[in-house]
Amino acid sequence: MKLISVVTGCYNEVENVEVLYHTVQEIFAKHLPNYRYEYVFIDNSSTDGTADVLRRMAREDARVKVIINARNFGHIRSPYHGMLQARGDAVIYIVADFQDPPELIPAFVKKWEAGYKIVVGIKKQSAESPLFFAVRKLYYRIATSLSEVQLLRNFTGYGLYDRKVMDAIRSLKEPYPYFRGLISEVGFEQAAIEYSQPPRRRGLTKNNFYTLIDIALLGITSHSKVPLRLATMMGFGIALMSLLVALGYAVYKLIYWREFTIGMAPVVIGIFFFAAVQLFFTGIIGEYIGNIHTRIMDRPLVVELERLNFDRTDDDGVL
Repeated sequence: MKLISVVTGCYNEVENVEVLYHTVQEIFAKHLPNYRYEYVFIDNSSTDGTADVLRRMAREDARVKVIINARNFGHIRSPYHGMLQARGDAVIYIVADFQDPPELIPAFVKKWEAGYKIVVGIKKQSAESPLFFAVRKLYYRIATSLSEVQLLRNFTGYGLYDRKVMDAIRSLKEPYPYFRGLISEVGFEQAAIEYSQPPRRRGLTKNNFYTLIDIALLGITSHSKVPLRLATMMGFGIALMSLLVALGYAVYKLIYWREFTIGMAPVVIGIFFFAAVQLFFTGIIGEYIGNIHTRIMDRPLVVELERLNFDRTDDDGVL
């Protein structure tokens, strides 16, 4: 029997983790009885008792594998580390808040059985704010147009990944990965299943404006050099425009020497315009330098405080 690893990263999800686990358990019992499974939870140093719930679940069921981080290592590194620890023939990543519908798992497995190495969930609709959803769609469109690989639009990471895919991703040794881009980078054949994203079932979202911007910039800087080249081309273009404007002013001044005065307004506007352009592209360059800096430091994805049940097999059964 093939083994499927289900992986969930969590931070302060005490209201959701056990319910999600039992939901997945029922799905395997009802729809996938011919598969073995393990459920890997990686807790990002929660403060609300999530770790205690996971410890109890691990004591009761050998199929529950738990990693508890020494501190909060962020929303990018921790889930990725959890996926790399999975040992299944296929790995399914699903978030803890039920915004990734667990009911799609049998459909993912069916596509996998048909030969696809990657099966992704694509959001066609969302219960979130229409404005927020529209902004996300716009970002995916921009990121896709800038990227050197064909990124998936409206893809959050929810999907199934064959062991060959996970081995290829492990070999990349990414210290701060944009997982959605890595899926396109490895180049295996993909199948997509559309779904409508439901609202968060319990608790509050842990994403804020900074985390969303972090993901957005990481996606662009990890898979595109276009912003850097745009800075070069824009610098050349502005220099050429400035030269033409200067020549125009010089000619006009020669023709209307006494009547024409340049005034302070164009000078002030020009200074602020060029300063804004310089600051913008300095920030872009800084993002790329920060990405390089992260790679050079080569720190571990996470530091584990505790690891439960990885030495047990599902043959130990439910206790």
